[in-house]
Amino acid sequence: MKEEPHCTGRLALETLLVHGATPFDPVTGAVTTPIYQSSTFRHPGLYESTGYDYSRSINPTRTELERTLALIEGGRSGLAFASGMGAISSIIKLFKPGDHLIVSADLYGGTYRLFHEYYEHYGFSFSWVDSSDLNLVEANLRPETKAIFIETPSNPMMKITDIRRCGELIHNHGGYLIVDNTFLSPYFQNPLKLGADLVVHSGTKYLAGHNDTLSGFIVHDNDIFEEPLRNAQKSEGAALAPLDAWLVLRGIKTLALRMERHQSNALRIARWLQEHPQVEQVFYPGFTEHPQYQLSCSQARGHGGMISFYLKNRDDVAVILRKVSLILFAESLGGVESLLTYPLVQTHGAIPEAMRLSAGVTDRLMRLSVGIEAPEDIIADLDAAFSYSTI
Repeated sequence: MKEEPHCTGRLALETLLVHGATPFDPVTGAVTTPIYQSSTFRHPGLYESTGYDYSRSINPTRTELERTLALIEGGRSGLAFASGMGAISSIIKLFKPGDHLIVSADLYGGTYRLFHEYYEHYGFSFSWVDSSDLNLVEANLRPETKAIFIETPSNPMMKITDIRRCGELIHNHGGYLIVDNTFLSPYFQNPLKLGADLVVHSGTKYLAGHNDTLSGFIVHDNDIFEEPLRNAQKSEGAALAPLDAWLVLRGIKTLALRMERHQSNALRIARWLQEHPQVEQVFYPGFTEHPQYQLSCSQARGHGGMISFYLKNRDDVAVILRKVSLILFAESLGGVESLLTYPLVQTHGAIPEAMRLSAGVTDRLMRLSVGIEAPEDIIADLDAAFSYSTI
C-alpha cells in the first residue's frame, strides 16, 4: 500500500515549515521535492492526462510550494509567481476599471509605481492613506471602494495597521482586505486568521531567505478567488519557475530558526542604535514604547528583523553606506546577510517627494534588514562606519 505523504494542520507551525505539504516523494522516498525542470509533460493518450501538461500552467515543484504556503499561512490555496510584483499585479485583475482601492501610503515604492503609473491609466483609482489611522481609512471609503491594501508593519516606517478592524470596515462595505505580509512572514503573522481575504508575499525576502531567488505569493481562503487568480497566473505568464520554487521550498524549512534570530538580533541592534549619539530616532515594532506595540502583540507573534532610523546629520548617509563592510549596502531585505538600504533613492525612489516626506521618508532615513550574523559583529561594523562620520 502506497504511503500518503501529507502533513496536516494539526502539527506545530515549526514542524510544518520543515516538512511542508508533502514531506517525502511517494514514488522514490526522496525527502526533498524534486525539481521538475520540464516545460511540458507527456500525456498517456487522447483525453488522458497525468494532471500536468505545461509548466506555465502547472508544475509539480511549484504545486508543492503553493500547497506548503497555503498550509503555513492558514489558507485554502496558494499561488506562486515570478516576483512579489507579479503577485500584486494578478490581484488587481480581480477588480475592474472604475473600482477604487485604499492603500497604505507608507509602503514599498514598487507597489506605488505599479498602481499609479500603470493601473490608474486603466481606470482604477487609489487613495493613499496612513492605514494605521482607522479614522483616515474610514473617511476615504467611497461607494466604488472594493478593497483595502495594507502593509503591516509598514515599509519603511514600521507602522502597525489593525488587520481585524480594517477587515471589518471593508467587509461592511462589501469589499476585500489585502495584506502584504512580507515583513513578518507566516511565522510571525497570519492575516487570513485575522479577517484578511488575500495575503501577498514577496517570497524573495524571508520565505526564500538567502538572497538567491525572486518569487511572489498569493494565499487566500475563498474559492471565489481561485479561478480568476489561476487564470491570471497562467495567462500573463508570471508563474514561478521550478528551480526557483525549489529554492523557496528549501528556504522555508529554516524559516522558524531564521526569524527568531533575525528578531533577537534586531532588538539588540535597535537598542544600540537608540543610544548612539549620531542617531536621532529608531523605528522598531518590538520596542515596548512603540505607539502600536500592544496592537502588534495582539495580531502577531513577533516583531521581525527590520529597523529604520533617522540620522541626525544628512552628510553621514554617504559615509556610512560607503564604510560598512560586513553589512552590505544593497536593496532588498529578509536574507541571512544584513543589508543597509537608503529608501529615498532605492526602495521608495518612485514615490513623489511630497508623498515620501509626508510618510516620513526623508533624506536622513536608513533602513536596516538585520541578518543572522553574530549581533556583536553587526554592531561592530556599524560602530566602525559611524566613526568616519562628520560628528
